[in-house]
Amino acid sequence: MAQQSAKDIDPTDADHRELGDGLLEEEMGPSSSMAHLYRGEIHRMKFWRERLDRTSNWAVLVMSGVLTWGFSGSSRPHYILLLGTAALVAFLVMEAQRYRGYDLWRGRVRTLQRNVFAYGLDPSAGLEEPAWRKKLSEDYRTPVIKISREEAIAHRLRRIYLLLFTVMLGAWLIHVTTYSPTQWPSSAAIGSIPGHVITGLLGVLYLTAVVIAVRPRTWQAEDELHSRDIGKYR
Repeated sequence: MAQQSAKDIDPTDADHRELGDGLLEEEMGPSSSMAHLYRGEIHRMKFWRERLDRTSNWAVLVMSGVLTWGFSGSSRPHYILLLGTAALVAFLVMEAQRYRGYDLWRGRVRTLQRNVFAYGLDPSAGLEEPAWRKKLSEDYRTPVIKISREEAIAHRLRRIYLLLFTVMLGAWLIHVTTYSPTQWPSSAAIGSIPGHVITGLLGVLYLTAVVIAVRPRTWQAEDELHSRDIGKYR
């Protein structure tokens, strides 16, 4: 049988063939370059995930150490707990910045999973993002952080830090009301700063953290596991 000439081949067949179409058919497999690309993105995502976890672990350890020392005797000053809270704020800001980087790599991984591997497993479901190749190409050409610092802080507050702040604030309240020889609010004073001023500042800071964490927003972070979707597609 004579081979089909080049002029008889419809070029649109290749031009319109989506990456992922036939990916997992018996005679085909993912190209070597795509496999290496995906493996590399997974490695970067894992590395940044470990950096996030490391910061969270340090925050919990510092909080535990401060609480242990602060309640080891009635003579311990209450402002030690406030110093521990300040350390948690520093960890929160640091972790939020790392989360912005983590979101960049996770977004690329999810783009490949949704539009290459999911499409290869079940092409009948169609593509979730028809222009995903252009989007990913632009991201490789000019990588940009896709979420704001405030959204990253809100995400980390929801996941862990709002709970840590609540524990520290509760511990401070217990300390100034039960461990001090004077009555509150005098027991909350630090030097020449009156106790009611310290209490008011802490209340404002805590309410600010709550508002940042729970206020309605359109999330830009690449977060595929939402609690409202658990069990939805079973």
